[in-house]
Amino acid sequence: MASIGKNRLEAFSDGVIAIIITIMVLELKIPHGDSIETLAPLVPAFLSYLLSFVYVGIYWNNHHHMLHTATRVTGGVLWANLHLLFWLSLFPFVTGWMGENHFGVWPTALYGFVLLAAAVAWVILQAAIIRADGEDSALKTAIGGDWKGKVSPAMYAVGTIASFFAPWVAQVLYVAVALIWLVPDRRIERSLAED
Repeated sequence: MASIGKNRLEAFSDGVIAIIITIMVLELKIPHGDSIETLAPLVPAFLSYLLSFVYVGIYWNNHHHMLHTATRVTGGVLWANLHLLFWLSLFPFVTGWMGENHFGVWPTALYGFVLLAAAVAWVILQAAIIRADGEDSALKTAIGGDWKGKVSPAMYAVGTIASFFAPWVAQVLYVAVALIWLVPDRRIERSLAED
């Protein structure tokens, strides 16, 4: 019964994440003209899309691994997962706004806030899975101290505040967090291999 619930949860989440990526790419406007120069105004929008695509990919990858550790899907896990998907579903909006406005103050701040909220939602989902699986949870063992999970929200918060003084500092912080997570996190894979 738990695996059926887990499979449905994963399939639903995969579908939502695929739609998020599709919406983000549709926000890239096709230029009028056939010269390479017509692409220049799209560079900020493309860079914003690229960063968000990496973030969504990181969430998808880690979500997949996290669900492999889960043995029970409770109502709390379902709602925590929906909470995460809510914040991820805002990525197309904040990505488009930031790119269209060339990484302006408010778009950059809101982008950071959504990243922060998604990170908090991730922590809540982890806690819900650990609570559902009990003290001997494979996820709890795998994540250990979870330095990435602790550093990331702090960097998002600093980036959000920095947006009002130096938006480029916020962008550097957002890219830095993505790079931290881009390096595959093998804790869960190792934990599952040991079982």
